[in-house]
Amino acid sequence: MTEALQKKVDFAIKLLRSIPTDDGPIEVSFSGGKDSEVILELAKMAGIPYRAIYKNTSIDPPGTIAHCKSKGVEVLAPTINFFDLVKKKGCPTMRARFCCEYLKEYKVLDRAVQGIRRCESVKRAKRYSEPEVCRTYPKKQKARIYLPILEWTDADVAEFITERGIKCHPLYYDEQGNFHVERRLGCIGCPLRSDKGKSDFVKYPKFLKRLIASVQEWLDTHPNVKSCEKYGNAYNQMFHNLFTNSYAEYHNLVTGGMFPETAIDTKKFLEDYFKIDLTI
Repeated sequence: MTEALQKKVDFAIKLLRSIPTDDGPIEVSFSGGKDSEVILELAKMAGIPYRAIYKNTSIDPPGTIAHCKSKGVEVLAPTINFFDLVKKKGCPTMRARFCCEYLKEYKVLDRAVQGIRRCESVKRAKRYSEPEVCRTYPKKQKARIYLPILEWTDADVAEFITERGIKCHPLYYDEQGNFHVERRLGCIGCPLRSDKGKSDFVKYPKFLKRLIASVQEWLDTHPNVKSCEKYGNAYNQMFHNLFTNSYAEYHNLVTGGMFPETAIDTKKFLEDYFKIDLTI
């Protein structure tokens, strides 16, 4: 291990050992991703009492639950699964990411360790400046959050995983068994991905079909929401969410603008792109 990384490891262990545990163990927030693997290993190295907890979102990639269980991680079931949530509240978007609140951003213990790193995004770099924060969850529940790898880089993570012989989620490895630290594990079809989740739907098209069916049920049972007037059906809404950057662009494409004969059949477009029959 390089001297630079050893210093970061020493700091992380010192931080973890400073967390009060008189009233019970600390939560190690485990998502199944590479950063979760690092903080779990650090917790073991620190010798602190902890509970490694995975909050099952019901939409993580196949194999995630099995991987978590193989690590001895507790799996918490959601109070409502993702598709039932969509039927009640509609389709999550970049601006309306309500799914996180219900499926993974809720309090379990008073103190939690999380694998957040500043280098992952500009937003995180601005939001997190210290390795300890107080977070308020829904219903005004508060928890102390500790971020032992806040300043770690991808190279640090890769080196630590290699050095400690950690076996990560299968999706981090290519066909030759090579580890790819740049890969990210997260909810299938997350609208916050750079491609709005399209690559996930290409890989898991049946998930898209089920999502469209859930969105359509929401539209059918909530006729007064603006989305009904704007889109009319789930195919149109999904086309807008995935392939256009504004409502004006979407409207021009589905109506044809000045050339109605060029109007896009959104159901057919989605079926051709994702190579699946989306009839619901």
